[in-house]
Amino acid sequence: MTYADNRVPSGSALTVLKNARLVLADEVVSGHIAFSESGIVSVDQGSAPQAGFDLEGDYLLPGLVDIHTDHFEKHVFPRAHVRWDPLRAAMAHDAQIIGSGITTVFDSLCVGATIKNPERREILAPMIDALETLQSGGMLKSEHLVHLRCEITDGETTRLTEENIGKDIVRMVSVMEHLPGRRQSKDVEAYIHRRMADTGETRAVAERETQELLNFSDEISSKVRPAVVALAHAHKLPLLSHDDTELEHIDEALGEGISVSEFPCTLEAARKAKSHAMHVVGGAPNVIRGGSQSGNIAVSALLAEDLVDILASDYVPRSLLDCAFLVGLDDAFHADLPAAIRMVSKTPAEVAGLSDRGEIAEGKRADLLHVGVLNGHPFIKQAWRNGQRVL
Repeated sequence: MTYADNRVPSGSALTVLKNARLVLADEVVSGHIAFSESGIVSVDQGSAPQAGFDLEGDYLLPGLVDIHTDHFEKHVFPRAHVRWDPLRAAMAHDAQIIGSGITTVFDSLCVGATIKNPERREILAPMIDALETLQSGGMLKSEHLVHLRCEITDGETTRLTEENIGKDIVRMVSVMEHLPGRRQSKDVEAYIHRRMADTGETRAVAERETQELLNFSDEISSKVRPAVVALAHAHKLPLLSHDDTELEHIDEALGEGISVSEFPCTLEAARKAKSHAMHVVGGAPNVIRGGSQSGNIAVSALLAEDLVDILASDYVPRSLLDCAFLVGLDDAFHADLPAAIRMVSKTPAEVAGLSDRGEIAEGKRADLLHVGVLNGHPFIKQAWRNGQRVL
């Protein structure tokens, strides 16, 4: 229901939501909110003085801010060896993102190839182009920004980063290294066994070729990583270090002026990152599953020591909302609901330099979620972005 209001710019209409459990930055209160396309006009406790939409005691949350999801690529390749049109893939991806309550998403697009995914060099630009085209045409429900995930072991990564980092939609950069025995994939023995099974190579051949791969990649990364870091700083973009595992990884990141440790793989790395005032990002699917799919540290263990500042959906968009309610309402995680919601809204927005959103407060952007809970499962009833209902 909309109303005219003298606090709203001429031509704008005011929407009032009442009888809601408002999840504010530091508390949950029963109250009402008024907003327009220009932003949140008022946030008040108690009964609304005028008519409005009755949320019947449901939760009202700020729209979620996801700084890392790989999910767009899954729509570009819905099956092995099947490549989908990027425009259609982006629209399918957007539907899943807004349906998960994410009103601002950083699509984490791989810059550079890996052994398993050589096609990533050629799909990067078309994916960015698709997002720009759809967003400028008003065809997306969520706001999509790009997080460049730069694979430092590919010699083409510097060129690809240079070609794309200046685009307005690109707002974040991370450096990552996916190699056997490094960071996320510490178990070289498991890699060698998989290689033998996949190729039929003898153990001696698999071991030799693995070592040659590592030596070659080290030579490349010694040039690519500093180049990517320099580009991120030159463009004044937030810079993240991916899959920190050793204490030396944190030292390296700090020396490069990196302030965010994304998905640390060990307790020791997360502790050191926090001790140096770095923000720590944990994966929401890790929490929902009860542990890491790669055999690394469980994010619940990091939460137990108050080491996590941000949760990201990583590879399951829906996990962000589920994880926030699990962490915020389950006593095992030692966090209340406002603290958990901050991890998926206010804090990631601040780290990304988006000070206009991420919390329910006067003057902030009206990115909002009407959320019900049934048998412990939160679900989206309505969603607004920039004051406009999008779900």
